[in-house]
Amino acid sequence: MLIDTHAHLASHAFEAEGELDAIIARASEAGVTRIISIGSELEDSARNVQIAAAHEGVFATVGVHPTSVHEVTQEGWVEDLRGLTQLPKVQAIGEIGLDFYHPPQDGSPEDVWRARQDRFFRAQLDLAVELDLPVVIHQRESAEAVGEVLKDYIGKVTAVFHCFNGTPDQARVILDQGHYLSFTGIVTFKSAADVQASARFVPEDRLMVETDSPYLAPVPFRGKRCEPAYTRNTAEFIAELRGIPSETLAQITTSNAERFFRLPHPR
Repeated sequence: MLIDTHAHLASHAFEAEGELDAIIARASEAGVTRIISIGSELEDSARNVQIAAAHEGVFATVGVHPTSVHEVTQEGWVEDLRGLTQLPKVQAIGEIGLDFYHPPQDGSPEDVWRARQDRFFRAQLDLAVELDLPVVIHQRESAEAVGEVLKDYIGKVTAVFHCFNGTPDQARVILDQGHYLSFTGIVTFKSAADVQASARFVPEDRLMVETDSPYLAPVPFRGKRCEPAYTRNTAEFIAELRGIPSETLAQITTSNAERFFRLPHPR
């Protein structure tokens, strides 16, 4: 039994009629019995909540991704987000954070764009503290800045750094703040030596696996559309890296995901 802790089931890549049901069925056949479907802006978050309501093994997070902050123009967006958190099967705030890789999406100067991301990040962290919800972190070429923000929330909020692709030293900083690391199919790439070293380094109780579907399919599906069933490929690769049975890795990551997202025990 595995949990895909980060998939985008509301993606346009999955919107063909009947496609979502087929994807969830294939995941179940692969032993991926639960999926966390991740919000990236308000409308998308609402769609994820609807998907979770319609599928027993799917749960949702809600949040505004750092590259989507320009799409939020209403004054009361935090209240809109708060409203979504009150709906059934919403388990966390996310994905939120800072992204310094992509250029400003609204054409603004870099410093203005980054300041806007920072405001949204902190506002959502504050909401998570208020509601006692965990958070899903997106960071891209922004590790130091994200770490600085989270210093203000040590002991107040627990985070999982999704799609972790850093070194063991970078992992240690995150772990020392009490957070979790989640690995995608990137760990299976031949060029991902640092990520593989980190996947070996992370303590058992802080490790999770994900697909980031429809992106980042693991080997042997690299370059194709990713889907939650491929969680198994990533998990088996990490188990081999760590020198443990794949069943043990599945138990470890499932237990961690259940604890972090406060998931109910399956029926």
